[in-house]
Amino acid sequence: MNRLFGAKSTAPKPTLNSAISNVDTRIESIDVKLAKLNAELSTYQQRLAKMRDGPGKTALKQKALKVLQQRKMYEGQRDQLQQQSWNMEQAGMMQDNLKNTMTTVDAMKTTTKELRKQYGKVNIDKIEKLQDEMADLMDMGNDIQDSISRSYDVPEDIDESELDAELEALGEEVEFEGIGESQGLPSFMMDEAQPPQFIDEPPEPGKVKEAAG
Repeated sequence: MNRLFGAKSTAPKPTLNSAISNVDTRIESIDVKLAKLNAELSTYQQRLAKMRDGPGKTALKQKALKVLQQRKMYEGQRDQLQQQSWNMEQAGMMQDNLKNTMTTVDAMKTTTKELRKQYGKVNIDKIEKLQDEMADLMDMGNDIQDSISRSYDVPEDIDESELDAELEALGEEVEFEGIGESQGLPSFMMDEAQPPQFIDEPPEPGKVKEAAG
């Protein structure tokens, strides 16, 4: 059986990327051949344009037609290979998208399991109780702040008119002290700076000199 059909191949199967690479390599080789054929056709066209009608021109025209047929054949092969490469690239993109989708689904499943475990550890009743305790503490703190910031009223046995009179007296005293300071002397030295009251007339200049001699 092995002689008729051959042994089963143990070589690794080609991957999609390797198949695309092989097709692209074949397309590149065809492009090289097409470039040569185009250069040959250009030469034939230039020669035919300069030749007169006759057997020589007819023979050269036949060669140009054969080159043109080869170019069309290679162009057909290149188009087929490009279509194959494109189909394989689309299949590769679909495969990558499928892998990404499966990875996303697996990640979502794992996350869902972890969330269930975490939420299973949460006690809603304890959270509600904690919120109530926090609200009570906030109310207690507000009561303390209100008590500390409470203002004190004036005692009933103090006459406000007496306080007003005392304030006016303090104001007059401040004004009186301001007058003394404006003259350059303190208030307690203003009386000593004035001349004594027992002198009736100022001394005469001549008597001052005799007393000094």
